Amino acid sequence: MRTGDAYGEMMLAALEGNTAPEIVERDDGFITAGSFGPAFYLAPYRRWPSRQRRALRLARGRVLDVGAGAGRVALHLQDKGHEVVAIDTSPGAVEVCRRRGVRDARLLPVEDVDASLGVFDTIVMLGANLALLASSARARRLLRRFHTITSERARILGETRDPYADGGRDHAAYHERNRRRGRLGGQIRIRVRYRELASPWFDYLFTSRDELRELLAGTGWQLTRTIEDDPSVYVAVIEKSAQR
Repeated sequence: MRTGDAYGEMMLAALEGNTAPEIVERDDGFITAGSFGPAFYLAPYRRWPSRQRRALRLARGRVLDVGAGAGRVALHLQDKGHEVVAIDTSPGAVEVCRRRGVRDARLLPVEDVDASLGVFDTIVMLGANLALLASSARARRLLRRFHTITSERARILGETRDPYADGGRDHAAYHERNRRRGRLGGQIRIRVRYRELASPWFDYLFTSRDELRELLAGTGWQLTRTIEDDPSVYVAVIEKSAQR
């Protein structure tokens, strides 16, 4: 299996009508189909989960779309009149965004966002992209970085999964292994596989609501509410604290 832009190749194929499933492999060998899949990444707004549609009603002003994928969020917000900067680490995904009409799509890791992008009023991290915070230490660094590139009325709309809500022996053992290593239970190391390609390994951090509140402490942000369809997946509405 070759290492490459598996996610981007999947997006490009989906744009051409080939919706072969996305495979996610965890570093302990656990393999599953992706939570959404390529057809969903291209789905119109009316087919999105209710939590995502409700969350985007809270978007305001200038928007940074983190992990833009095929551009569905950016395109919807553009249609609503927002100025959107869409970023992704996948060259194929960025190409798909541009082909579909995203006006400002950039190949950029989230850790490289800085003041050169301008000031944002909303940061959107839907499709479980709040998990791109990756680890407790990186989460605090990124959240402080987000604080410096956003307006005083800014908010983050971040979707994630409560890793403990749906149980399961395989997941519980992984959570315990993480804790022995000094990590949060929901920190996972995964890669995306598509046909003969596999992406590089990367960390993803799923958190309970209480864990998220702890991560936000001292970063200038606070969790003000959650939006959910079921207990296991939620969109966190995160706003600037009165005092940092």
